[in-house]
Amino acid sequence: MDFSNVKTAILFRVGALLATIFSLSFLFANDGFFITILILIILLVIQVISMIRYMSHGNEEIISFLDSIEHDDITHRYTTDSKNEDLNRLNKALNSVLQNLQEVRKEKEADFQYLKNIVQHIGIGLITFDKKGKVQIINTSAKKLLKVSTLENISDLKPLSESLVDIFLRLRTGGRDLIRMEVGGDIVQLAVYAIELTLRGEMYKLVSIQNIQNELEEKEMEAWQNLVRVLTHEIMNSVTPISSLANTVEDELKLQLSNDQDVNKISNEDIEDLHLAVQTIKKRSQGLIRFVQDFRNLTHIPTPKIAEIEVKALLDEMLILLKKEIEGNGVCASIKVDPVNMTINADKDLIEQVLINLIKNATQAFDEQTNKLVEIKAYFDEKSRPIISVKDNGTGIDDEAMEKIFIPFFTTKKTGSGIGLSLSRQIMRQHQGTLGVKSKADEGTEFFLRF
Repeated sequence: MDFSNVKTAILFRVGALLATIFSLSFLFANDGFFITILILIILLVIQVISMIRYMSHGNEEIISFLDSIEHDDITHRYTTDSKNEDLNRLNKALNSVLQNLQEVRKEKEADFQYLKNIVQHIGIGLITFDKKGKVQIINTSAKKLLKVSTLENISDLKPLSESLVDIFLRLRTGGRDLIRMEVGGDIVQLAVYAIELTLRGEMYKLVSIQNIQNELEEKEMEAWQNLVRVLTHEIMNSVTPISSLANTVEDELKLQLSNDQDVNKISNEDIEDLHLAVQTIKKRSQGLIRFVQDFRNLTHIPTPKIAEIEVKALLDEMLILLKKEIEGNGVCASIKVDPVNMTINADKDLIEQVLINLIKNATQAFDEQTNKLVEIKAYFDEKSRPIISVKDNGTGIDDEAMEKIFIPFFTTKKTGSGIGLSLSRQIMRQHQGTLGVKSKADEGTEFFLRF
């Protein structure tokens, strides 16, 4: 930078200062007038102050610039329209540095917001916290999984699950664990992964959580479906000809018995016994065929044909359809839809199949009690998701059975195929929804269809 103007100004001021000092010395030496000496002293002071202010003015700009940087204020701008060209050039350079710093900050802020949006919208739950458990980041997926709106400290999750908090604190870099727990009435299977980080000398832990319940259920169902395909193929190949032959033999025996004469020296009494045996074979074969066909339904769920359905009308139809069974079991059934004009997007035939199964189960969930109630409700949850629930005040489901009720072939009834709930859960999964349940012994059971 060219400081020629500054040098000229300094030389001028130094020259004037020396002239004043010389004049003052001359007057002292020759006993000059007091007034003149006083005036020269004042002039000397003014010149010294002017020199100091002139020399420090540029430094003040530098100090102000450094203060702005120290206090993170890079929006300040220095004037460039003064009469001092050197000062204008200095201020212009300082403004350029501040502008560059501001651009760098904007880029970093944009990168930060970009990464923040990625973290918030990623499908895996992420939580970071320090060694005291204080949470720095919890993304949207983690809040949804844990059903929390805010989280200040990891220990705040203890009411939800102390085991989960213990896993968070215990895991070290590369550590993994699985935990099965209930969150908001839903059973979830969480896969937890942890990594430790150091930032500005402080230790932090990043944990990821992911609900793999659906994946486990799908794999489990896929395994059952493969088993069912093999069983149905083999059983049908064996039972179909047996049933056909039994039917043929029965018809022939009927014909032979109709003439009321002994056949081939076999008495009619023996033939009647034979006829009864063949009838038994036929009935059991047909029953086995129906049994296999029921299980075959597990592997042949059609793709839903989605349409808008009025929930109130749908539930009214269900009560009319099942009126005889409901009344036959001495059950009082009620419907509550809020709002009344509530609609869902679903396959009406498939959802009817689910509701029929759940309502039938509810009407059969009682012992000898007199006050038998079944409540069917439809409403929106706090996230505006439509929910249909079927609740009874029956005997409830014990903990051991609760673990198995969605497994194909498992049933707590004396009669039943054990595929209803498995089929219903598959149908809800086809609708991108879930079928959940909560139950308490001797108080009742409630199933939830979440769309």
